Amino acid sequence: MNRKFALPAAAAAIALLVSGCASSETPAADSGASGTSATGDVRFDVSTVKAVPELAELVPPAVKEAGVLRVGASTDYAPAEFRAEDGQTPVGYDVELAGALAAVLGLKVEVTHAQFDSIIPAIGTKFDAGISSFTITDERTDVTNMIAYINVGSSYAVQTGNPKSFDPTNVCGSRIGVLTGSYQQEYLEKLNQNECKAKVIDVAAFDQQTEATTNLASGLVDAFLADSTVSGYAVTLTDGALEVVGDVIEAEPQGIIVAQDDAALTEALAKAMQHLMDDGTWNKILSAWGSADAALSTAEVNPK
Repeated sequence: MNRKFALPAAAAAIALLVSGCASSETPAADSGASGTSATGDVRFDVSTVKAVPELAELVPPAVKEAGVLRVGASTDYAPAEFRAEDGQTPVGYDVELAGALAAVLGLKVEVTHAQFDSIIPAIGTKFDAGISSFTITDERTDVTNMIAYINVGSSYAVQTGNPKSFDPTNVCGSRIGVLTGSYQQEYLEKLNQNECKAKVIDVAAFDQQTEATTNLASGLVDAFLADSTVSGYAVTLTDGALEVVGDVIEAEPQGIIVAQDDAALTEALAKAMQHLMDDGTWNKILSAWGSADAALSTAEVNPK
């Protein structure tokens, strides 16, 4: 579903808070060489990350010649990837990670907004990598390489006070917002195939997480289901208009997407990720965004 509704004033304000004033049609501007933004919410200074010559040597010739790591991200998913106050510049812990990885490999970084479900088809052509909160699934590792870097669960958010009496332990029959192409959409659709056959969930899939958030604020969905880091951050940004309900469910590793046939770039990024884990940089990035508990310590490729 991709219908847009007229929003009341409170919901419109929430949309601006979460999206950084950007419309869903406006692409995020490319970030600079350091991978950090001159405008908006930057928590970690990526310019402090130094190149590691032996890892830079692993970068495949085409990427090395270009001098830029091109990263696709759906920049409406705070705090992982979203847009700064200028409505263009990508920020968030995934964006800072992209800059740090590029720096280790002796490259500049270019983080460009793309609709979430369009990123994987563009890997290897438009983008060298996708860093956008991709949960590692068999379906994705069947067609790409995925490098584990963070472990994130899912959680439901509702309007504060839960006026629709949404029960996170019995979601059948509810109307729930999700991001199109996300793990959460797959999760709810599997519930419809099993526990909720008699009383199916109305899965409202939106192209932007901000649409799910504003529809919840407007009362047009009963809840939204998103990464636990995203749900918690949405509560903070909406100044208490929303609240998280229930436990974190199905915590799973997320991965950096690389083309399945690009073994060289996969190795380079995996070893650069491991370097950032080992020297503490990854923990520092996540700590700055209040998500240190989600850090992984091993950059495994295509974990089962």
